[in-house]
Amino acid sequence: MDVRRKLTEIIPEFNEIRDEELRAKTLAVWEEALALGGWTLEALQQIPFTLLAEDVQVTFIEHVRTVCRLCIAAEGVLREAYGERVAVDRDALVAGALLADVGKLLEYRQEPDGQVVFTETYRYLRHPFTGVALAYKHGLPEAVLHIIATHSWEGDKFKRRPESIIFHHADFIDFDLVRFR
Repeated sequence: MDVRRKLTEIIPEFNEIRDEELRAKTLAVWEEALALGGWTLEALQQIPFTLLAEDVQVTFIEHVRTVCRLCIAAEGVLREAYGERVAVDRDALVAGALLADVGKLLEYRQEPDGQVVFTETYRYLRHPFTGVALAYKHGLPEAVLHIIATHSWEGDKFKRRPESIIFHHADFIDFDLVRFR
């Protein structure tokens, strides 16, 4: 089965990117990250979304999809409430939401026993950096690169654009709630 078609089945939010070229580039980044990280599509669906908390019951894919849907919902509410007074590039927001954590496929690896652990890369580069590198290589626009680069604490000293503000907060809503017990 075609990897991009299967990715779209696993993560149907790719279809929320209206610009076909942007959607194709976003899928290409995922395809390369899978290959570079040595992940199968089956293993992809079992990865925990974070290794920074114990006993996480949410998968990487669930996290990516949930945060993307939170972003879409927030954009819709803002557009309905404020109209043109708040400009949000919806396609950049969705592509950025789908790519913000793609670098984790290089940051994590699966041991022969199935356990997911940090790679050697993690000692030097966290997923915002590897994600930006992959997205840049595939010609993603700067608005999308900005979301990837600034979504986590690495971006705290940089002025976030509207799409990154939305993603950053949606990401931490999910992260903090999943860790809450």
